[in-house]
Amino acid sequence: MNMNNRFYLLILTACTIIAGCNNSDDKKTDSAPPVVKKPVIMQPFRYHKLIEVSPGNDFDVLSWGRGSQAVGSFLILHSDSSGMKYTTTTGDLDGSIVDVYNADMDMDGNPEILIQAKATDTTNYAVIYAFEFTNGKANKLDFPKLTSAQKKGYRGSDNFYIQEGKFMREFPIYDGNGKDAKPTGAKRLLQYGLRNNEFTVQQVSKDSTLKSKTIAAPPVKTNSTTKKTSTSTQSTSSTKKKKKSDESSSTTHKKKKKKHHHSSDDN
Repeated sequence: MNMNNRFYLLILTACTIIAGCNNSDDKKTDSAPPVVKKPVIMQPFRYHKLIEVSPGNDFDVLSWGRGSQAVGSFLILHSDSSGMKYTTTTGDLDGSIVDVYNADMDMDGNPEILIQAKATDTTNYAVIYAFEFTNGKANKLDFPKLTSAQKKGYRGSDNFYIQEGKFMREFPIYDGNGKDAKPTGAKRLLQYGLRNNEFTVQQVSKDSTLKSKTIAAPPVKTNSTTKKTSTSTQSTSSTKKKKKSDESSSTTHKKKKKKHHHSSDDN
């Protein structure tokens, strides 16, 4: 009986220790921060971003389409939970969505949603789909294309962002065409605003390509040196002529004086 009691006591002690270890492991597991997994977007959807303009005023922007990654459609789901209004805005999408921005460029209290997409062609690298929402209705805005001057040296790699309520666009400037084009190290910065539902564009940065051409123009020094030399030569020549004229005049005067002296002796 004593041996059996000791055996059972050892088993009970071992079980107590094991249980304590398990409890400590459970506590360690519970104290570890949970790993937040990125939500998986199910087909046919490819992109999703939630923009909260104000409490209860949300915009879910999505892209979707099957069979091709180059073309598709976009969705803007507007949820106005305070007013119990839910609207959907859709359109054709060229390329894939890079990012979505929210602004109020004209400061009228109506939010603007700007969708940046990367196009697949080689002419327009960035495409902007812009909408202003007024009383739950979407008003499509025509985003201006780059002018010939703004497009000079442009080869994509656009960086869009919101600064002080304005929509900013920055991209590097290249020199040359095609595969031979090389970055100059300079960037062009454009600022977009909104007035009467139309975009305004202002180039904030100086065009360094024009600046470099002005600096590169060689100064003309040859003409000024030639003029100085010519003037100096003329001055020297004039001095010599004057000196000869003075000497000639002096000689003539002496001859006249000497002749007058001889005539007085004869008398």
